[in-house]
Amino acid sequence: MSSPLLPPLSLTLPDLPAGALAFIGLAAIAVLGVLASPAARALLRRVLSPGAAIILLIAVAASVGVALIQPKPPVGLPFWVFADVHYRVYSSIAADWTRRHPDHPVHVLQLTNPALERRMLSGFLAGTPVADIIAAERPVAAKAFVGPLEDVGFVDVTDRLRAEGLLENILPNSLTPWTTRGRIFGLPLDVHPVLLAYRSDLVEAAGIDVTQVETWEDYFRLLRPLQQDLDGDGRPDRWLLNLWDTSGDLVLMLLDQAGGGLFDARDHPQLNAPRNAEVLAQIVTWVAGPGRVCADVDLFSASGHRQRLDGVVIGTLMPDWMCGLWKQEIPGLAGKVKLMPLPAWERGGRRTSVWRGGTMLGISKRAGDPEGAWGFARHLAMSTELAADLYRQTGILPPNRALWSLPVFDEPDPYFSGQPIGRIFLGVADDVPVRSSSPFAMAAQSYLGNALVNLRGWADATGTYDRPALRTEAQRLLDAAQRQLEREIGRNTFLADAP
Repeated sequence: MSSPLLPPLSLTLPDLPAGALAFIGLAAIAVLGVLASPAARALLRRVLSPGAAIILLIAVAASVGVALIQPKPPVGLPFWVFADVHYRVYSSIAADWTRRHPDHPVHVLQLTNPALERRMLSGFLAGTPVADIIAAERPVAAKAFVGPLEDVGFVDVTDRLRAEGLLENILPNSLTPWTTRGRIFGLPLDVHPVLLAYRSDLVEAAGIDVTQVETWEDYFRLLRPLQQDLDGDGRPDRWLLNLWDTSGDLVLMLLDQAGGGLFDARDHPQLNAPRNAEVLAQIVTWVAGPGRVCADVDLFSASGHRQRLDGVVIGTLMPDWMCGLWKQEIPGLAGKVKLMPLPAWERGGRRTSVWRGGTMLGISKRAGDPEGAWGFARHLAMSTELAADLYRQTGILPPNRALWSLPVFDEPDPYFSGQPIGRIFLGVADDVPVRSSSPFAMAAQSYLGNALVNLRGWADATGTYDRPALRTEAQRLLDAAQRQLEREIGRNTFLADAP
């Protein structure tokens, strides 16, 4: 999971050894003694001003004192996490694990995602200290898959998962982000299916029955009466879907739902797949031109949340983890929203998608206690306590089917108008699209985004909004993007010709 929330700042000072305290005390006495001597003050005044002399003496004393500080190293297997909610949930489980397994204690440390990525790659490539267990987000973990398999810094857990029977219960599509060249390098912690959150208060007040919605065409047709000019200025103040040509994550969810995507099942790039051109052409007709039905409402900012409260958009693509975010950051929507399956691109088509992120538990090859690290990681993957706590705090569903029968997923959620949203998400979990583990996924997303922005620009410049013409131009732009991406991937001798 990727969370935009910043963790609370927490600072602790290490205990000072007696020697350091004694030295600092003596240094302070020496400073005071110098200042008390008229001769010493006169000598210093010829070289330094009194203020500069005081600052210099304090700086020297403080520097030596700090050098003498020997912080007590944390006890236990180091476990790095990047999200505040992970730290809160895992810390309590780690404490309980440590009490029951004193020979394999675990110490949880929270880092920012950029810091975790830098330290992880430094540890893998340069041998600097690295955690035994790492909760790595998909874009971060993928960077460890750039080189040959034998140089991946995570332990290959493929055979172990199979031998211990875990593969039978883990949702296969939850493993693909952590699988490269047929080998699995992490335990998945999520599924991240996607539903559509909609303003049920506005929809139901208008007498619209969303059970009649099966396709995106149905959705926009049935909800069109809600796209209104509320202030009489001749411009709509309410739109039907939160989407824009620059909404990279939302565009990818729609692309994956439609059966397109950035990479095929073998992680080969497919930017210029005809299906991708069709989807981009359709999106342009939604965000521009006379048929526009979408608005650009930021997913994470206070201004975006204010617009959602004001009803600027009716529908928003909602991965499971975003449910927890809305509860925390937009409490005013409680009881005013519901979830429904995504409208399909064609009748009988897929009614869900997948969030591009996700998190795995990886074990470093340099772990000092690999058996203890595996035992704890396996415990997290199988823990009913973790599954329930993580769901209640974030909405994240476990990829382990053995946990799907937990009653917590059937609990009515007051925020979502009493719906059992856990069970609704689980109802589509088996149909989530495959996520790629390619380290070039971010580059591919950038090329795709440029193609869509350029397509929308071409449509506005030429006044062309019919789908066949847009599809032709989209194909041209995606062909160019595909060549650029293939050239970039081709520089990597380990992945360019991977089976």
